[in-house]
Amino acid sequence: MDKKVAENADIIEKSIGIFGRWHIAVCLIIFLVKFPIAWHQLSIVFLAPPVNFSCESNMTDECSENCTKHIFDKTTFTETIITQWDLVCNRSYLASLAQTVTMLGILFGNMLFGYLSDRFGRRNPIICAVMLQVISGTAAAFTPWFIVFLVLRFLAALATGGTMVISFVLIMELVGLEWRTTLGILYQIPFNLGHLLLPLIAFFLRDWRYYQVAISMPAIILISYYWLLPESPRWLLTTGKKEKAIKVLEKAAHYNRLPTATIKEDVNHYLQKNDINEERHGGNIFDLVRTPIIRTYTICVGFNWFVCGLCFFGSAQYIGQLGGNIFINVALSAVIQIPSTLLSVWAVKAWGRKRTLILSNITAGVSCILIALVPAELTWLKTTLSCVDMFGLTISFPTVYIYSGELFPTVVRNIGVGTSSMCARIGSMAAPFIAGLVLIQPWLPPVVFGVVPLIGAVLCLKLPETLDCRLPDTIEEAEEFAIKGKVHTNQTEMRSQTSD
Repeated sequence: MDKKVAENADIIEKSIGIFGRWHIAVCLIIFLVKFPIAWHQLSIVFLAPPVNFSCESNMTDECSENCTKHIFDKTTFTETIITQWDLVCNRSYLASLAQTVTMLGILFGNMLFGYLSDRFGRRNPIICAVMLQVISGTAAAFTPWFIVFLVLRFLAALATGGTMVISFVLIMELVGLEWRTTLGILYQIPFNLGHLLLPLIAFFLRDWRYYQVAISMPAIILISYYWLLPESPRWLLTTGKKEKAIKVLEKAAHYNRLPTATIKEDVNHYLQKNDINEERHGGNIFDLVRTPIIRTYTICVGFNWFVCGLCFFGSAQYIGQLGGNIFINVALSAVIQIPSTLLSVWAVKAWGRKRTLILSNITAGVSCILIALVPAELTWLKTTLSCVDMFGLTISFPTVYIYSGELFPTVVRNIGVGTSSMCARIGSMAAPFIAGLVLIQPWLPPVVFGVVPLIGAVLCLKLPETLDCRLPDTIEEAEEFAIKGKVHTNQTEMRSQTSD
C-alpha cells in the first residue's frame, strides 16, 4: 500500500482491519439487543388484542351506562390488559394510550441516551439502558394498577429507545467501510426475527402477565455487556481518551491477528493531525443546528425519519388487520419484512443511500396516492398497491438508519441519530389520528400517507451521497465533506495501488 494512502486511511480500519474475528464477535453480541427492542415495541399487539365482550346483565347494548360489569370472551387469551382493567367502551382509549406511552418513552429514550452516549461513551449508557429495561419491563407484569403499568411501560420504552440508538451507532463505528453498509442493514434482521418470535411467545403464554415477563427477562443476559462489550475506539479517540483507545485497538488487533506494534504511534499521529491534545466531551443537541450544513442534515434526515414512523405504522393501521388467526397474521407481517430488508443491502450499495431513499419514498408515496384513486370495488388492486407501499417503506427504514449514521460526525452521531429517531416516534404517535381520518373521507389517509414520503424524497436532494465515504469525526470534517467532498475514502486508490 502506498505510504500516502496508508496515512489517509481511517485510523480504526488501519489499526484493527475492516472486518475480522473481533468484529464478528462484537457485532453478534450487539445484535442480541434487537430482540427485546422488537418485543417491547410491538408487544401491544398481544397485550391488548381485539376481544369480544358482552354485558353481564344480558343487555343488548354492552356499553350502556347501566352495564356495571362486562363478560369477556377468553377463548384465545385467558387475560389481557383489556380484560384485566376493563378497557372497553368509554375506557377503550386507555388501551391505545398504552402504545402511545410506549412510543413517547422511545422518543425520550432516543434523546436521553443519545446525549448520554455522546457525552459519556457508548458502553456504560447501553448497560444502564439494558438494566432499566429488564427491571421496569418485568415489574410491569406484577402491578395491580393500570397507571403504574403505564409508568413502568414508559420506563421500559425509555430504555428500549436508548438501546436502539446506541447499538446502531456502535455497529457503525466499529466495522470497516466495506462492511459498514451490509452490517448496518443486517442489524435490522434480528428485529425482524424478534418480531417473528413474538406470536410464538404469545401462542404459548396466553396470559399477558406471563407474556410480559417472557419478553422482559431474557434481556438480563445482556447485562454481560459490562464484561463483553468494548467502548467505541472511535469515540475514545474523538474525545481525546488516548490510552483507553490504544488499549481497545490493541486488543481488537490481537484478536484479528494483526500487528499491534505501530498502533500507539498511529494514534499519536492521528491526534496530532486532528489537533486533539486533551480529553474533551462530545457534542450536544445545539450542535445539530449551530452550523448551516449540519442544520440541513438535521431537518432533512429528521423529516425522513418522520416519514418512516408516520407512514409505516399509519399505513399498516389503515390497511387493517388481516382476518383469521392473530398469531399467523403477525408472523406473516414479520416474514414479509425480511426480503425487503435484504434487498436494501444490495440497493444502498448499488444505487447509493441517497438514490435508494428517494426511490423507496417515491414508490411508497405514489402507491399510496393510487390507493386513494382506485375504486372501492377493486379490492385486489388496493391490496396490491398496499403491499407495494409497505415494501417501499420497509426499504426506507434501514436506509435512513444507515444514511443518518454516516452523515452526522462522531461527536454528535448518537444525539443526531437519536434526535432523528425521535422524529419517527412523533410520526408513529400521529399515525393513528391520520388513519382515523377515514371516518371523514376514505381517501384522506392514503393521500396524506402518499404526499409525506414524496416531500421526504424532495428533501433528500439537499443531502450529499455517503456511499464509500469514511465516517466524519468532527463537525468541521462533515462540513468540509458537504462542501468539497474531501472526507471521501481512498478505497479506489488503495485498490489500484494494491493491484500494482
